[in-house]
Amino acid sequence: MTKTLRLILGDQLNLSHSWFDKTDSKFTYLMLEMRQETDYVTHHIQKAVAFFLSMRNFADQLRDAGHEVLYFKLDQEDNEQDLSKMISKLVKEGNFKSFEYQLPDEYRLDQQLKTISNSLDIPARAVGTEHFLTEREFLADFFKGKKTYLMETFYRQMRKDYDILMEGKEPIDGKWNFDAENRSALKDKRLLRKPKLHPKAVNELVEMVHRAGVKTIGEIDTGAFNWPTSRVECLEILDYFCENLLIHFGDYQDALTTWDPFLFHSRLSFAMNSKMLSPLEVVKRVEESWKANQSQISISQVEGFIRQIIGWREYMRGIYWAKMPHFAELNFFGHDRKLPDWFWTGKTKMKCLSHTITQSLEQAYAHHIQRLMVTGNFMLLAGIHPDEVDQWYLGIYIDAIEWVEITNTRGMSQFADGGIVGTKPYVSSANYIKKQGNYCGHCAYDPNKKTGDGACPFNSLYWHFYDRNRDKLEKNPRIGMAYRTLDKMKDKAEILKQADDYLQKLAEL
Repeated sequence: MTKTLRLILGDQLNLSHSWFDKTDSKFTYLMLEMRQETDYVTHHIQKAVAFFLSMRNFADQLRDAGHEVLYFKLDQEDNEQDLSKMISKLVKEGNFKSFEYQLPDEYRLDQQLKTISNSLDIPARAVGTEHFLTEREFLADFFKGKKTYLMETFYRQMRKDYDILMEGKEPIDGKWNFDAENRSALKDKRLLRKPKLHPKAVNELVEMVHRAGVKTIGEIDTGAFNWPTSRVECLEILDYFCENLLIHFGDYQDALTTWDPFLFHSRLSFAMNSKMLSPLEVVKRVEESWKANQSQISISQVEGFIRQIIGWREYMRGIYWAKMPHFAELNFFGHDRKLPDWFWTGKTKMKCLSHTITQSLEQAYAHHIQRLMVTGNFMLLAGIHPDEVDQWYLGIYIDAIEWVEITNTRGMSQFADGGIVGTKPYVSSANYIKKQGNYCGHCAYDPNKKTGDGACPFNSLYWHFYDRNRDKLEKNPRIGMAYRTLDKMKDKAEILKQADDYLQKLAEL
């Protein structure tokens, strides 16, 4: 019998893939826990545990369905910890006559698997993951000849192609986008609901990771690890979101508060990025929930959520494959500062940053506005090197895989791409952070002061950023007002001096 070795990566846990439609003894499925994957960046301990536990659950499900699975744990003696070595060895030992893999979503793995395939003495074939709404090349073809890839244009096309929130050829309620209604600060904590959790003991997994010498960051409750690590648990999270959180999601998706780390967010990003759930099934489930409860749930709640998935998520993947590997080297502003050490501890006097970083270390999670307008905003204003930014975001968040991380950080957050993803830099003074929540009320710095003792660093750094990048930004039609305001400031020199002082002592802020 001709046998085929099929590789399944740790973020390819899609039980609905056509590979698994029927059992066949000629196929052997390979899954690997490897130092190659734990060590290319310093990951959060919860991220490592979530992937390994999800992989093991997936392998068990395949075996239960009758598939043959070769699974190598991180601490197995015969695990060589490298994808190339393991595939080469197993092909020879197992006398496999062909090798197949699903297309990886990271450029480095894509290149590695192409090299591996070319080195084998047997036929090798790549297939799609059957997960995303578009193919890798779709976005580049869709925007062919355009300098800027406008997400809204792409998003509308996805809505039409998949008949999502549509009435014929027009959007339901006559609007494509309800973003203006999705920016409220949370004033009433009584609206909050506890998240759906799946506590499980992971003592042995954590001990294995530490025993192997894997360097990690962050904290973990080894007796009650709460992230979903099986398709069943992921579906329960999806149902809980639709039934309990969707009603307020859109209103408060941008809210910043010390009251709760998750607010009305779904906690589904890891479930989707590991492919235990597909984006289309999530979107359709949410749309159906809204249609059945329109008297309680407004369309703005639903559209805001769907836009994140078939808009931003799918769009960011398209950017990644259109622009890599060059995208990973872009540094439009020439930023070169290192991250302050307190990004790894949360020990800063700035409450918004202290809270967001501490939460990230405790939960391996922060929502998109915490990432974009708190940590990302500060990194951009402070001139942190994009490489430093990428490493931090890629390591600390449970849902961070390069295809979605680097496009959001180097692109949207840091504007290091010079405007491929966004039409302007996402920066703000303290006013935005104050408006969106309660961080400023607990802070050692005054959000209303630009200079002097206790002046919020965001205020002076904001104007310093525009001043030092005038040659790159002044002609941007979305930024002209900022320069007109800056030039009229009577205390401009004092504000810039304040920012210079803060930049000299970032470690002390």
